[in-house]
Order: sequence, then C-alpha cells, then structure tokens
Amino acid sequence: MPLILFNKPFQVMSQFSAHPERETLSDYLDIPDIYPAGRLDADSEGLLLLTDDGKLQHEISHPRRKQTKTYLAQVEGEASPQALERLRNPLDLGDFVTQRGEARLIQEPGWLWPRNPPIRERKNQPTSWIALTISEGKNRQVRRMTAAVGLPTLRLIRIAIGPFSLATHPVLPGEWREVDPLELEK
Repeated sequence: MPLILFNKPFQVMSQFSAHPERETLSDYLDIPDIYPAGRLDADSEGLLLLTDDGKLQHEISHPRRKQTKTYLAQVEGEASPQALERLRNPLDLGDFVTQRGEARLIQEPGWLWPRNPPIRERKNQPTSWIALTISEGKNRQVRRMTAAVGLPTLRLIRIAIGPFSLATHPVLPGEWREVDPLELEK
C-alpha cells in the first residue's frame, strides 16, 4: 500500500481523468490504482497525498480525523495583528464558521520555488506571507478566510498534511516520493 507525497504544480487538476484545458495528475504520476486523499484546487500548489488504500485515504482526508493542514499564503496587503487574530479564531464565511486555527506572519520562504507563471505584482501594493494551519479543509477555505479579513490570496501553497511536510520530505513541483504510511500514527 504505497503512500505517495506529490508536490502539485500550479494549474494542475487534482484528478487523473483527462481535463480539456489543464494538466492532471496522470501527466506526473504513472502508478496504478492510486487516488488523492483530499484535493487542491487548480490555483493552489503544494502537498497532495495519494494512496491505493481506501481506508488510509479515508484516514487522511475525512474531516473527523482532524489531520492538520499547513498552508503558506502570499496575500495582498499588510497582514495586521488584528487580521491574524481573526484568522486564528472561528470566522463566519457565510455558509459555515471555521474552527480555530493557527495564523502567523512569516518572511517569504527562501526555499520556495518560483511560480510559473509568476503572480502579478503591483508596485504600490505590498504583499505579506502568512502561515495558516487548519484542521478542516472546505472548498477554497483558506482563500475565503484571507479575503474575509481583507487580505486576498495571491499565491497558496500547502506545505504539510499531518506529519508529512515538504520541509521534512522535500520534493519540487511535479515530483513525488513514496513515504511510510505508519508516520501517520506518530
């Protein structure tokens, strides 16, 4: 039962079936009978876990299991202490209220790969980098959270799911490696 750690590039669909306009996981992974344990939208980059084990897939992706997910978000504007506090606390997004999480201002990571194509930069508009850790993962949740506090997301990279992190298991965009599923139990 392989557990595959894959660094999903920007604009790649989190599916194996063909897409009329975009690359999919099948353009990067030629491993039979594996499926993603969760998704990343096309505009997001970073860590995606895949497995051929349905029970393991459920263990990783089911909301009741509370696998934390850490994201790096480059946002438009300067992240104030008040905005970060709002991101940490339950936030009403209209159709649901988020659970408590972690949010902190960080420097742009020196190890981060360039995005292709790069984000649009405006000389008169500063940007900030925020590290966000949440235990849920509703559709476009992090983007909706940052927008709700007045900091639209320009770039979003998931760097960790539970114990698996691109910091401890480095792979470049489009690359993958097999990891030990028992690490989930640590």
